[in-house]
Amino acid sequence: MSLKISSGDIELQFTGKDSELWSYGRAGGKISIPAPVFEIDGHRISLSAGKLEKISSKNVFSGVTEHVFEGTVIANSKLRISLVVRTAENSPFVRFRYLVRGEARITRNSGRDSISYFSLDMKAADEIREVRLSDFDELIHSYVPSEENVPLHSFDNSMTLMGPILCGRDSRRSWLCAYEHGSQPPFRFIEFALTPDRKVDLRAVRGNCFNGFDLRKGYETVWFDIGIADGGFDDLAKEWREFVLRWMSPNSASRTPYIFYNTWNFQERHQAWDKGKYLDFMNEARMLEEIEVAHKMGIDVFVLDTGWYQKTGDWEVNMKTFPRGLGPIREKLSKYNMKLGLWFSPTHAAMTSRLTKKHGDCLMSWNGKKSDAYPIWETEESYSYCLCSNYWESFADELIRCVKELGVTYFKWDAIGQFGCDDPHHFHGGPDNTHEERADCYAFEQVRYMSKIIDRVCAACPEAIVDFDITEGHRSVGLAFLASGKYFLINNGPYYRSFDDPQYAPGGGMSSNIFVFPGPARPRLCRHPLTFDRWIPSVLFLTHFLPDDPESSQLINIASMILGQNGIWGDLPKISPEGVNLYGRLLGYYKQVRDDVTSAYPVCSGFVGCNPEIHEKIGKSGKGVVCAFTDNGGVYRYVTASQVDSKIKTSDDSVKVKILKDGHAELIFSFERGGAKIAFFGAG
Repeated sequence: MSLKISSGDIELQFTGKDSELWSYGRAGGKISIPAPVFEIDGHRISLSAGKLEKISSKNVFSGVTEHVFEGTVIANSKLRISLVVRTAENSPFVRFRYLVRGEARITRNSGRDSISYFSLDMKAADEIREVRLSDFDELIHSYVPSEENVPLHSFDNSMTLMGPILCGRDSRRSWLCAYEHGSQPPFRFIEFALTPDRKVDLRAVRGNCFNGFDLRKGYETVWFDIGIADGGFDDLAKEWREFVLRWMSPNSASRTPYIFYNTWNFQERHQAWDKGKYLDFMNEARMLEEIEVAHKMGIDVFVLDTGWYQKTGDWEVNMKTFPRGLGPIREKLSKYNMKLGLWFSPTHAAMTSRLTKKHGDCLMSWNGKKSDAYPIWETEESYSYCLCSNYWESFADELIRCVKELGVTYFKWDAIGQFGCDDPHHFHGGPDNTHEERADCYAFEQVRYMSKIIDRVCAACPEAIVDFDITEGHRSVGLAFLASGKYFLINNGPYYRSFDDPQYAPGGGMSSNIFVFPGPARPRLCRHPLTFDRWIPSVLFLTHFLPDDPESSQLINIASMILGQNGIWGDLPKISPEGVNLYGRLLGYYKQVRDDVTSAYPVCSGFVGCNPEIHEKIGKSGKGVVCAFTDNGGVYRYVTASQVDSKIKTSDDSVKVKILKDGHAELIFSFERGGAKIAFFGAG
């Protein structure tokens, strides 16, 4: 008799069979999950277990339960397979992964990965859609999502899709499956392979494991996600977005809509425009001055970017520029109920640092050549270290020490490229594996070790937030990192070289970046990736907006920022008192409704840059915002898609709001010239 568990209106059945190791049922629909297939000791075998036994159930965080099932593999009695399933009380989606262990080895006789994680029968689908998260748009120098319909004849042509999300629908319901990993096309590590019998095989492509992996150590797959929603793809996207926000990650602080300030923009301006050094003003006096302004503006998290430390690897405060340590900084932040954030480069450790002395064997290497040392932002020369080695635990412990000694709870991670190590003595292959195997396994495993570090830190400091800078290409972008942290999405946007200007426009711009000035261009650019918000909450894509005068630019930046990206950087002491007060007033309204804005499914009238472009983020309670942008003067009418709260505040008196009989709101935006206007619902 098979095991069953229920969670809300979901029923899971665990049979252990080859064709159906287990199944998911909801809303009259069913997803059968066949047993995974691995190449073990030179033979491809199904890891069906005949019978699965329930080992444990536990609450892993509020509202989420983890169930563990285990059985002996029929085809090889020396192997055990464990199925870990996480269910959420208020979500139709289920996360799961496998652990395989025993006296055997994973092999790659064909020279390629030979793993099929599971397959899905898509015969019932009237329409199929692929959602990609890691397409890089060079015009805006940012990752953007892509949502593409998959023609049904693609099955006959044996097409393959990158995902990481694949959806199907019929006339009544829609369903989704996804894998939690990340990479930029064309570097696929996992893919959906369509077969002529209208099935989808989720399979390994490269780097998932190296030849000869000893299963006595246990092989743990990535996490996978499945679920069924009533209705079409729009209904599915709403449910999935809520799952990512509430139920995917135990690290809830990463989902909290704090307002972040980062010092880097002024550091970069000073170097580019004043011909100074990046670290000239990374000192106590400047930081205290900035904190005073940041507090008046309404900022929650104050982040010291690069240069606060003496050297990488030790991650101790530079006592020459902060002679009293960070004590005065922390004291002032605490006075204003603000949090401290610090910049880190996880893969770097200075030549004379403790980590270098301890982990000299963990340097990244390529074709037998160890990493050379080079300066990191005007500090001591540093080596590059492999995260997929013993180094990872020591780095995680350094972050925990910084929590305890420095009071930091926000960690900005920078400069983590996905590729670059083929060392035969780390955790991604040995001397008997090829250069290509070790390199691919490093690129695959890297994001998993990043998550290990975060989870270790968050276990010690639950309020910790880790933000991964993906402002350049060739980073691990996908669902894996979002299960632990969040993304730092846009820095200063595209470079002059992106537009075929080899001269980098002498005398203008921030070094070689284009969009670095006040006005509508930069925030317009930064709003483009709000298209993520359909599937992935925008609160997970931190982007920094400029607070510089004049007021017209400040309004555009505020209206853009509060749609969820929530970042500010610039030269705070140079903002006029009027500008500081404007931020304080409008962000004060925003803070009253920001949880509702974060949870709200996005509604957009028009596209980014058109006239008008109107964004609605109103939650189920009727609280939230409507932000309108235009480059032309005129009067624009908008009626909200949601019913609204009767308490209303606006950015200025020209915004007229009338609540209609059905509870929706009519807004009249009157513009003398181009700009932005905001209506807050639920702010008093």
